[in-house]
Amino acid sequence: MKPRAKTTGFRAFLLRAFRFVFLGVPVRHVRVNVAQIRHGSLLAGRRILVTGGTRGLGAEFVRKFLSEGASVVFTGSRRESVDAALAALGEEGRGRVFGLPADARDAAGAPGLVAEAEKLLGGPLDSLVSNAGVSHHELSWATVTEADWDTQFDTNLKGAYFLAQAFAKRFLAARAEAPGALACGCGKILFLASERGLYGDDIPYGLTKAAIVRFTEGLAKAVVASGLRVNAIAPGVVATGMTGYDPSGNLARPLARGKRVLLPAEIAEVAAFLLSDAANCISGQVIACNEANHLK
Repeated sequence: MKPRAKTTGFRAFLLRAFRFVFLGVPVRHVRVNVAQIRHGSLLAGRRILVTGGTRGLGAEFVRKFLSEGASVVFTGSRRESVDAALAALGEEGRGRVFGLPADARDAAGAPGLVAEAEKLLGGPLDSLVSNAGVSHHELSWATVTEADWDTQFDTNLKGAYFLAQAFAKRFLAARAEAPGALACGCGKILFLASERGLYGDDIPYGLTKAAIVRFTEGLAKAVVASGLRVNAIAPGVVATGMTGYDPSGNLARPLARGKRVLLPAEIAEVAAFLLSDAANCISGQVIACNEANHLK
């Protein structure tokens, strides 16, 4: 049998006109299930990959996601740090959390990382938290070296970009092949930006985070119709090893608009909500978690 010829030109116009006149404008029926927040099971059934999950914000994300019923794979730069983070979790996540050593700058290795995480979790990933990042804390653009630039851009932007690409391809393929294999309503990508990305900056860290802000918005538009939601969190100064503040110590910070440093647990609460089905209507948003410190 010969393949049917493609309808083109005037014939196609007549066909469209016939459909409009005799069949009317096609009506698309859409139904939405509104999920409600139930703590303890907010992320039940989700399979999440968290980069940079051995300490600081990343470790807090892992703990929060596990407490809400998710299964998690997290990465760290060294096997020793991954093993230590797993040991610190103890019984909290036994059987539902795995750690992998991975270089956040390794764009070529991103597809393999996603595949390995899926193998450990026994099914397709539905969520990615791109948390791994580095800051050299330069005091002036005049002191920035090419090596400083490359390390921060490769980690904070290039690595995040290509890992998101690898995750999205696997997610969309799994959704097309076996929709029932995905327990959750929408896939989620969550980037870690920074308040430094919300205003002008002249050092690499802030520039990478500004790029993440724009990438979040652009990618959200590109994939929302395919069942993926893309958002970002832009924290202010958080009490972690990166900033030098102790979460259990004095959190006063007079120069901040809110007069204090933020806690990792506060940011983790926002992250858990954005990954949940309760936030399926949110995409392309950058949530500033800094008590309005960027509004100057």
